Amino acid sequence: MNLEMKQHAVYSERYESIVRCADYLTTNREEILSILANISSYRAANAEIDSTIRTLQGAMREVETSGPACQELMSVFMPSNVILYSYALYLLIPSLYVSRIEFRASSHVAEYVSMLHDKLKDIHQLPISHLQVSQKAFLTNSVNRANIVVFTGTYQNAEQIKKQMKKEQLYVFFGQGINPFIIGPDADLPLAAEDVIRMRLFNSGQDCLGPDIILVHHSIAESFKSLLLDKVQALTFGANDDPNANYSPIFYKDTLTAMSEYFNNNDKYIIYGGGIDFRTKKMEPTILYSTLEDELEIMEYFSPVFNVVSYRDDEQLTKLIGSSYFCERAMGCSLYGSEHLSDMLQKKHTLTINQTLEDVEQGNKAFGGYGTMSNYIFYDMQLVSKPILISEIVAEYLSEKKVDA
Repeated sequence: MNLEMKQHAVYSERYESIVRCADYLTTNREEILSILANISSYRAANAEIDSTIRTLQGAMREVETSGPACQELMSVFMPSNVILYSYALYLLIPSLYVSRIEFRASSHVAEYVSMLHDKLKDIHQLPISHLQVSQKAFLTNSVNRANIVVFTGTYQNAEQIKKQMKKEQLYVFFGQGINPFIIGPDADLPLAAEDVIRMRLFNSGQDCLGPDIILVHHSIAESFKSLLLDKVQALTFGANDDPNANYSPIFYKDTLTAMSEYFNNNDKYIIYGGGIDFRTKKMEPTILYSTLEDELEIMEYFSPVFNVVSYRDDEQLTKLIGSSYFCERAMGCSLYGSEHLSDMLQKKHTLTINQTLEDVEQGNKAFGGYGTMSNYIFYDMQLVSKPILISEIVAEYLSEKKVDA
């Protein structure tokens, strides 16, 4: 290990704990799947395990490259999805440069996070503590003392936490974006249709990288609709442990309620699907079609909904993408065709061209956009929105060591 690594990662001996976790996930996949299957589809759960293993394997190289100074305490508000991957990103890897880490699980998935932590804590034996307390108690007993605070959730809740930050605390927020999926007149339509289905149906739509608007040039809109309809009609429903299911039950009950109201209010735009079975938690893959002139409400669906919107020309498209609503929520964007728009789009987004955000997302590299409702860093009463990798942000903002090496 080089001198720079010794200077920065004084907890580098903990890497053996991370290696043990990666090995455990590899050899005990079924045990972890049995937990994740409570909230994720078979495909999503397996993909999450694979991504977690790869990210843990890259942990030491990440920290060596970033070079963060060691800190005493980090407090984490964990997300309500991808609980294993988040465990690696926000707890295991930061343990290489943070003495103690305390976290609070989202109430939606607290039971399953506890199950996961109970399995992994005996493997890694790191100073990572699950505080099963109210948010108020977590703020008082952990957050107020932490050098680093990580919050994953809604922007509105993030802002409430931010108000309580001291100027010397590093506050990192991970939220959600609209993630537009743009299909230009020269796009490879079969590829675009296949990829948008793969992204929109990932974990039955319950993923923050899913595209909440599919913008299609009017000259190819009918062809794309026809292709999308044919493919969506062939999708099959099944339980979370069914490896052949294309989509599975919706886990989050408030999503079912919200989407029921949304479908009812916008029924004239539904060209396929729209059905919800509250008993089985099955939501049919649903396609809505409108034009930009219709001004259909754009929302973060967190469900198997394809919001297809046709646009006239580049001018209309760029005006939409440049609007305050989109800029505030700028995170990822996928572009198929119309590659001349790439310079404009990548100013605000993590941009993919003829591939999906899932294809490029890598846990050891910065990810996100430049919209404050998607992600930001808050330190010394200054807010910056940009792609985030925690180890890089700690190195950038907390240059002084907060513990004795």
